[in-house]
Amino acid sequence: MHASGYVNYHIQSPQPQAYHIDADGVTGAIKAPELVKTEIALTDLRTSAEAEPVFEADGIEFAPWPNATQPDASDQWQDAYDAEIRAFFTKRLGAREIIIFDHTHRIDSPDAVRKPARNVHSDYSAQGAEKRLTDLLGLEKAAEWRTGHFAFVNVWRPVENPINSSPLGFIRPGSVAPQDWVDIALIYPDRRGQILGLAANPAHDWIYRSKMTPDEIVFFNIYDNAGLPPVAHSAIDRTENASQNTVRQSIETRMLVRY
Repeated sequence: MHASGYVNYHIQSPQPQAYHIDADGVTGAIKAPELVKTEIALTDLRTSAEAEPVFEADGIEFAPWPNATQPDASDQWQDAYDAEIRAFFTKRLGAREIIIFDHTHRIDSPDAVRKPARNVHSDYSAQGAEKRLTDLLGLEKAAEWRTGHFAFVNVWRPVENPINSSPLGFIRPGSVAPQDWVDIALIYPDRRGQILGLAANPAHDWIYRSKMTPDEIVFFNIYDNAGLPPVAHSAIDRTENASQNTVRQSIETRMLVRY
């Protein structure tokens, strides 16, 4: 089944572009570069006959998540949740080592510290991934990891309720041209990083899975030093059922994988 929604694409510009995170000393305040709101057509994999993406080929995969731990407002869940993620992905990806370094709880509310990311992007550029590797591991261990195959992978899951609004959508990597990518700086109060923004291209093949539940995950490639392409993604301005008023919540977990 085909659907539609709106996303915010980046633009190509000769001027440096950046996000300023926790801008002006205000937690959660973000100053964004120029974005262009664009209507997109997308395929709902829940109802479509299209082939499901597979991580090894497409950099993205949807999967059931029957594990018991439910993230909440406390930090009591993290150790158990991390253990579930390590067990699942050690087997699924054949990983030698998994380092979980970030959980971001996003709530689609004006008062939320972290809202759904509504710009089309991938979480790290190659430069940003290399810097993050060193930040996490230190110079010596990062150099050791670079001699083998490593990757950054994002695991995304709904919290509390099925997703009724602002679902997470993805672009199949084969429909992205190299020139579509835009380097975007991330400027935090205490550090700098770099992501990849994406400029609009009518060839982009958007997919999503409607009404994802807390019993489902989607995992996708951010950066892979062996060449698996990054997956562009964004929250989509779309509502499945206007009569429902549940707040969109999600937890995304970033992990560093050593194959």
